[in-house]
Amino acid sequence: MKTIVVYKTKYGSTKKYAEWIGEELNCPVVEAKSVKAEDLAEYDAIVYGGGLYAEVINGVTLLTKNMEKLEGKRLAIYTTGITPLEYEEYYGKMVMEKNFKPEIRGKIKTFHFLGKMVLKELSPVHRTALKTLKKIMSSKENPTEMERLLVTLCDADGDFSDRESIKPLIEYIREG
Repeated sequence: MKTIVVYKTKYGSTKKYAEWIGEELNCPVVEAKSVKAEDLAEYDAIVYGGGLYAEVINGVTLLTKNMEKLEGKRLAIYTTGITPLEYEEYYGKMVMEKNFKPEIRGKIKTFHFLGKMVLKELSPVHRTALKTLKKIMSSKENPTEMERLLVTLCDADGDFSDRESIKPLIEYIREG
């Protein structure tokens, strides 16, 4: 199965995963900015990776706006972020609903990987957004579990990437 890995990264962990996946599948790895939907026609399987920013997958519109051109392809989309993977409501509902119309959801398989958040590397915009989010969530009288988690995640600092976590995605593509 002819496969390609396409990614869009801001801080590097999405690229790191793309490279790991490319090594495992022995396929090309390219940045999203250097590929068009038409370029993907020659591939049987497409793996797309993007970081999560307020539940939005960075650059995923490359695929979602071109689904008719990708008909019949095996599509795997992975995200990177720092929300713990056991938060199914976040990944299964919020991320899916924000990024994919109902008719697209059945045509893709999504995977979620822990990325990195090194506070000193964040852009001024992202640092400010984190401070604002933490202030808003901390001031809530009766915060939900997710709101309490967000406060904690605002202080996360480190690289949580894990090469072992790509195994299910690799298996999915190889099954194709």
